[in-house]
Amino acid sequence: MTDAVPRISVVLCAHNEEKRLAACLEKVSFADEIVVVCDKCTDRTEEIAKEFGAKTVIGSWDIEGHRRNRAIEEASGDWIFELDADEHVNEELAIAIRKAVNSGTYDRYLIPVDNYVGKRLVRYGWGASFGTSAVWRLFRKGHKVWGDQRVHPAIKMTGRQGPKLNGALVHFVDRNISDMIRRLDSYTNARAADLRASGNIGTFRHNFRRIFSRFWRCFVSRKGYKEGGMGFLIALLAALFPMISYLKARYDDE
Repeated sequence: MTDAVPRISVVLCAHNEEKRLAACLEKVSFADEIVVVCDKCTDRTEEIAKEFGAKTVIGSWDIEGHRRNRAIEEASGDWIFELDADEHVNEELAIAIRKAVNSGTYDRYLIPVDNYVGKRLVRYGWGASFGTSAVWRLFRKGHKVWGDQRVHPAIKMTGRQGPKLNGALVHFVDRNISDMIRRLDSYTNARAADLRASGNIGTFRHNFRRIFSRFWRCFVSRKGYKEGGMGFLIALLAALFPMISYLKARYDDE
């Protein structure tokens, strides 16, 4: 007898994603199961998810890590592939995912990301809490746990690490520069709440120094300069993220 083919669960957390969800789920035909966690949804997100045969979980979560862990818990597959509504799996990646899972050699894989701002593919300069060029999204169930943070929660990975897969997760990060600035405001609000909850918001001096180190990392080390003005902007917003978060935690009302 041959071993059973491993089952893949695609899991997705969504808040009012009726405009983007269908286009996202159309790209995951390789999945044996789809799980959509509907967080505080007031639109047609759940209805659209069910049209694709998804299992839906309805609730309200303030902590991103808790929401993502719930999605993983609800999945019944041997393997988990995490997805967001603003992401599409390209054909090459879909093939690579199924091949990696069927091989059974490793327990987790790094997924390349193609980030778009509007219609522009931005390859360089991402990182430092404002974007990433690769993510740990494919893993055997039980080998990834999200932390207790509201934004950019820490992750704990276990098991054998596989190579970066071919293909790409196509990520429509922002529609335009105004969206990027709104995202910075949202992220720093959440980070400020995490800082207050931790009881240690840091110091002005420490976060001031980080402005320069983070800008250098994104614009120079990660070659953001190749993207021209867009790379400069990404580096600048990434550099300001810790300082603005600190200032909000220090001065804003909860």
